[in-house]
Amino acid sequence: MALKLYQFAISHYCEKIRWALDYKGLNYEAVNLLPGQHVKAIRKLTGEASSVPVLAHDGQVVQGSAAILDYLDKAFPEPPLTPADPDLREQALAWERRLDEEAGPAIRCYSYHHFLQRPKIVVPMLAAGTPFYNRILLSLAFSRVDEVMRQWMKINEKTAGKSRQVMEDLLTELAEIYSQRPFLVGNQFTRADLTAAALFAPIFQPAEYPVPWPKPERIPKDIKTWLDQWQPQIRALEKIYRDNRQPA
Repeated sequence: MALKLYQFAISHYCEKIRWALDYKGLNYEAVNLLPGQHVKAIRKLTGEASSVPVLAHDGQVVQGSAAILDYLDKAFPEPPLTPADPDLREQALAWERRLDEEAGPAIRCYSYHHFLQRPKIVVPMLAAGTPFYNRILLSLAFSRVDEVMRQWMKINEKTAGKSRQVMEDLLTELAEIYSQRPFLVGNQFTRADLTAAALFAPIFQPAEYPVPWPKPERIPKDIKTWLDQWQPQIRALEKIYRDNRQPA
């Protein structure tokens, strides 16, 4: 059975898995879902929470980016993303957990807080990879979409400010580590590096990411000012991405 990835094109957790699949040279089918409408499809697959990514393969259904990386390294061990050495393995998994729990939500909260104020920019990104009419549906229902997303992800001025601080603290720490050595763990690229660069990827808008990024002049002013200020630290993660992100 072919690999099938159920995803939001815009999701940086889904980018973790797209990157892992490409890194391992695996062919897969991406099933792009529309946020909100995805609930029924994902619950039918998993019988559980409606979160993405979800990977289906050989009768197995795996939900969540970390669990999917575990599965891929077991089913397709070469090239590995998880170190074989027990100590390095635990270090890589610890970095991944921290980034998943801290960086992922913070980047999402900070970015959406500003972009949800600009429907014409964010709607095409939310609907990327889905039928064209979904843009129309999202646009018509955007006030409700905005309300639901802010409530679900606890997005507001206060949480966006806290999220920005989390991002800055992590960027400072990661840039310092990468200035001293090429990888977070050991002497090879691992799931720790993949997670760091994938989750921060929306910040530097790589071409490999399957969404219509806004042109620089359409980026919200607050985000643009922040990006300009943090470019030195962001470039450290962008380099990891450029050096290790294999094409689809």
